Amino acid sequence: MARAFRTGEWEGRLHYYLHWPTLSYMVASPSSIRFEPRVLERLSAFVAAHRDLTLSSATSRLVDEALRIREHPLITFKDGPAGRRARLVGGPDVWEVIGAIRSVREAESAPAGDEILAVVAETSGTPVTFIRAALAYWSDYPEEVDDFLHRAQTEAAQAQEAWERQQELLGL
Repeated sequence: MARAFRTGEWEGRLHYYLHWPTLSYMVASPSSIRFEPRVLERLSAFVAAHRDLTLSSATSRLVDEALRIREHPLITFKDGPAGRRARLVGGPDVWEVIGAIRSVREAESAPAGDEILAVVAETSGTPVTFIRAALAYWSDYPEEVDDFLHRAQTEAAQAQEAWERQQELLGL
């Protein structure tokens, strides 16, 4: 049904629609999903074990992770004291690999390209294929990995400072 807009109403609606992508990103869309009874039972048990999650947030997280794993087959997810993070299957966390790559790049005689990967592989014992998988995951989700790396570096610096204060007090 066509409707005439009053003066100024169209500009207001245009402003609203131009900013819609930001709003739609922040607000979840309701949808109905039917689960097999056994799947729902396992999902409910998962939520019961993770009290910080609701059925909806757990479902969203698990589906998102499943899609990421499908996109990046050598990646899995692991809970830990610092939170849930992306990890190489049978290997280190993605943020650790990215930190190692950056560390090698910052070295005095910094190698480049495949040489960086070879150095990280040799020093970490992680195959180059897995290092490339971590790099691919980071390129798709850089903010997530960089945030985890930054938090880890901050905690390490704080621990180092505390240890140095203790050593100083002990006269060492």
